[in-house]
Amino acid sequence: MDFSRQSPTVGYEFEKLVNKVNTPRAIIENAFDQNATLIKALKPKEPILVCDPFERCVDVVQCTAKHTSIELLGRDRPGLLSEVFSILTNLKCNIVGAEVWTHNLRMAAVVYITDDEDGSRIDNPGRLSEIKRLLLHVLMISSNSNRGVIVSMGGGSTHTQRRLHQMMYADRDYDEQSQPAAMVTIEECPEKKYSVVGVRSPDRPNLLFDTVCTLTDMGYVVSHGTIDAEGPHAQQEYYIRHMDGFPISSEAERERVIQCLEAAIKRRSSEGIRLELCSEDRVGLLSDVTRIFREHGLSVTRADVKTIGIQAINIFYVTDASGYPVTKETIEAIRKEIGLTVLRVKEDHNSSTTTTTSQAAGRTSEDV
Repeated sequence: MDFSRQSPTVGYEFEKLVNKVNTPRAIIENAFDQNATLIKALKPKEPILVCDPFERCVDVVQCTAKHTSIELLGRDRPGLLSEVFSILTNLKCNIVGAEVWTHNLRMAAVVYITDDEDGSRIDNPGRLSEIKRLLLHVLMISSNSNRGVIVSMGGGSTHTQRRLHQMMYADRDYDEQSQPAAMVTIEECPEKKYSVVGVRSPDRPNLLFDTVCTLTDMGYVVSHGTIDAEGPHAQQEYYIRHMDGFPISSEAERERVIQCLEAAIKRRSSEGIRLELCSEDRVGLLSDVTRIFREHGLSVTRADVKTIGIQAINIFYVTDASGYPVTKETIEAIRKEIGLTVLRVKEDHNSSTTTTTSQAAGRTSEDV
């Protein structure tokens, strides 16, 4: 073959083949720092995959070919998650995993389900259509809409938490900004044709993941970056430009990048008190627990649902229906109803209301 005369399509396919042959290499060093592990990810330059190393470091339940995946996006309100889980349980579905985020009066969720009788993937078109119809009704979205509920069989290639970012971004949750959780600046570096993005915020798990994935999904190439996370705050700096090699070109684009990064960091800011539920898994468990939350006037602001073997390991962040801290009496009543050894209050220093809610509950993590 005359490679000098190959078509663009052949060249593109050949480049993909080279990238597949040259698989990523990772070097892990523990001697670098006594308080940290150094991970070096080495891969031929391929900007679109810049998030891959970070996705692999984030602990999350991913959908497999044995699960049916449901994506939900709608206006948030107290009791919404309880209604969603109740519908799925009534339709003979077992919820094996879920990630739920709320931000700016929106709720985004990715839920993984199986058939509650044999644990198989649900793929009957009629049954899936009924699931979608009832969930759209709960979300108060027209059944003719293409938004709100997406049902798919098997696992997608997109990381669950990255998908939540994409769903919120597509719904323009960044347009309605409250108090930002980060200070974002953008400066130009004309001699190098880069835009320099600076992000300063309180340090927390997955901060780097949220920032880099957002920039990548907005169509920017992160060419260089530095992160300083010593102490309670983190300082990030990235040199970015478009896929076509040009930096940020207008004030409107600059403001949009700032808003989107502020929103990406705020989405994972956990509002409310953290409740951890650990028990043997059973069909209807989540429906029962979230119903009890709703009956006691609680609103779930974030949830992380996992099933490991026969064990259910679930985390909920809750406030009262108005967004205020939950009282000690309410927490104790809920724990007694669900089980004192099953539901525990956990101190979370990343929660925006940790101090207040801990005082309201009259306990620390060592007390429960």
